[in-house]
Amino acid sequence: MYIAGVLIVAALVVFWIVTRFYLRGVSLTRFDAPIPVSFDAEKPSAAMIGVNKYLKENFTMGERLSVKRERFDQGGLVRDFGCTFRSQVAVFDGVEVPGEWTLVEGYAPNKRLLYLHGGAFTVGSPLSHRPITANLAKKTGCAVFTPDYRLMPENPRMASIVDSRAAYQWLVENGPASSEPAEKIAVAGDSAGGNLTLCLSNWTRDNGVRLPDAVIGISPATDTSATSPSIRTNFDTDVMLKPLIAPLLKLPHWLLLWGSWKVNGIRPASKLISPVRDNLAGLPPTLIHASTAEMLYDDAKRYVNKATVQGSPVKIQSWPHMCHVWHIFDEMLPEANVALDEIAAFMCKHGVSNDVSKSTA
Repeated sequence: MYIAGVLIVAALVVFWIVTRFYLRGVSLTRFDAPIPVSFDAEKPSAAMIGVNKYLKENFTMGERLSVKRERFDQGGLVRDFGCTFRSQVAVFDGVEVPGEWTLVEGYAPNKRLLYLHGGAFTVGSPLSHRPITANLAKKTGCAVFTPDYRLMPENPRMASIVDSRAAYQWLVENGPASSEPAEKIAVAGDSAGGNLTLCLSNWTRDNGVRLPDAVIGISPATDTSATSPSIRTNFDTDVMLKPLIAPLLKLPHWLLLWGSWKVNGIRPASKLISPVRDNLAGLPPTLIHASTAEMLYDDAKRYVNKATVQGSPVKIQSWPHMCHVWHIFDEMLPEANVALDEIAAFMCKHGVSNDVSKSTA
């Protein structure tokens, strides 16, 4: 009986150590310092109230994955974007990644943007994110390539990482018309794609791959261990993510960590999927966009604060009241176009543009 009790206690201790240190990782609370809001407003605009109404009607729990994917893709099929969309398969080191070029008249083939779409690693495609890629193509004149990276649950989490790395390395050497090295190259992505973007930025630095000239993370997920305070404090104000996250927040945090490890096949605190937990020194110029009302706000804030402490040129621009990845609502939200202009100006500042615009970026 005594031996059995000792074994139970030992097992519980091991379980706690694995959960606390291996899965959850070190505390990041020291990077919770406040950051001034860049574009302030006392209350949500009428346009934002309209978008939130749309989100409440369309982002619901229990929707079948196939239905959700089709609904997302319809956003890129129901309007004329004034761009040319061209299918392309990126092939690098045996990895084939289908994708889509977004091109405008007079584009610069040697100035390129790799755009990694969001969708919680389970939905989204080049089609769904045309409102963003088309705007960035028109505002910068660069050639935009959006890979259709492999999604979960049909594929392991690592597949999206492998595909994003292969697509980037291919884009460094290939344009829309010929095999020619890029003069300038940027990487951008939103939400899950923002996670892939920041992970890719870290990876290029560590593996002797050409660094991007500019990196942009839109509402990025930076910490898969889900320890950021805003995940809970902004639960009621994040209309888009609330239905997705609500069932998970009912679970004990330790169960979330173990569940994440099982689903992803990678521990939550690994730098492979949690870029904020990597070394953030020596990064390329990086711009982060986030809303103070979204659940991932502190993910963005922690990433910027840590990168700044470690000496990297990383900055954040924040908006109040905006929804998660508000940039995609370009036809509904004036603030979306302001944010897209800021990204274009940041790319221009770092040479990934044919155009010049004035901005605080």
